[in-house]
Amino acid sequence: MSKCTVLALAPLGPPEVQEQLDSEFECHLVGRDGALDHLIAQIGDRVSALVTTGGRGAEAEVIAALPQLRLIACYGVGVDAIDFAAAGKHGVEVTNTPDVLTDDVADLAVFLLGALHRRLVQGDAWVRAGEWARSGGIPLGRSLRGRRAGILGLGRIGEATARRLTAFGAEILYYSRHPRPASEWTYCESPAALAEHSDDLIVCCRGGDATRHLVDAHVLQALGPQGSLVNIARGSVVDEAALVAALHAGGIAGAALDVFENEPDVPDSLFGLDNVVLAPHIGSATLETRRAMGELVLENLRARRDGRSLVTPVPQG
Repeated sequence: MSKCTVLALAPLGPPEVQEQLDSEFECHLVGRDGALDHLIAQIGDRVSALVTTGGRGAEAEVIAALPQLRLIACYGVGVDAIDFAAAGKHGVEVTNTPDVLTDDVADLAVFLLGALHRRLVQGDAWVRAGEWARSGGIPLGRSLRGRRAGILGLGRIGEATARRLTAFGAEILYYSRHPRPASEWTYCESPAALAEHSDDLIVCCRGGDATRHLVDAHVLQALGPQGSLVNIARGSVVDEAALVAALHAGGIAGAALDVFENEPDVPDSLFGLDNVVLAPHIGSATLETRRAMGELVLENLRARRDGRSLVTPVPQG
C-alpha cells in the first residue's frame, strides 16, 4: 500500500520526530526537498495533509493549490495564521497541539516576569563586564510577592500562569470574553480595567483578528508608569508601536516579551532599554514539549490516514 503524501512547511519537532514522519508517510519537507513552489508543482495533486507551524500558517493560495488536501496539522497551539475560510471552502480540517505546551509556556511567563523584576539579564551583563567588582551591585529589583498580576485571557495557559503566580504570593485578576463564575480570582470587565488594577499585565490570549492590538495605547496608559507588561501569546495582540512609545516615555515601567508583531524582526528601539527582557519566541521550546507536540501532530496524521476521528480538531466558524 502506498503511503499518504504529506507536505511539511517546516520540520516537525526534534529530529527523531521528523524521522518518524518520514518513515510512516511520504513526506516532502520544504527547504530540505525543494522550494514550496517546486514541491507543489511536483506532488501538489497528491498531498492529502499539510504540516505547518503556528507562525507559518497556511495561506489560501497554498490550500487551493492542493486539490486532495484534507488536513492541516499545525505544530503549535496558535492557528491564527491559517486561512480558515479557505480551509472550510475546500473541506479541509485543522488540528493543533493544545495542552502539551501549556506548562512550558506558563513557566516562561513567570520566568520572564521574574527576570524583569529581579534584573537578571541586567545582572548577568553587569557581572560579565566586571562591573560588580568595580562598581558594586545593580539597583534593587522588585519581589513578585504581593503584586497584582492581571491575566489577559484565562484559557489553559492563562490559568496555568495564574496558578504559578499564586504560589509566588501574587494576587490574581483576569479578563476573558466571559467571566468564570467558579474562578477563585477577580474578574475585570475590560482589558483597560484589568490593566488599571494590575501591577503586571500578562498577555495569554489567542491571536487573530479578534484580538489584534487588544493591548493598545489606552490599555498601556491604564497600566501606568509603575506597571509592567509580559507577552507570551502573539505579537499581534499588542500594539508594538504604542508599547515602544510607552517604554521610551516612561508610560510603563518595563516589558518582558517572547513574541513580536513582525517576527523575527524586533524594533531596534527596544535594544538599548535596560527595563526590557527579550526572548526569541521560546514559550514551547523545550525538548520534552516539542517532542510531545510533534507526536500529537503524528497522531492526528495517523487518525486521518486510518479513517479515525481526529485527536485535537480545531472548530471552524
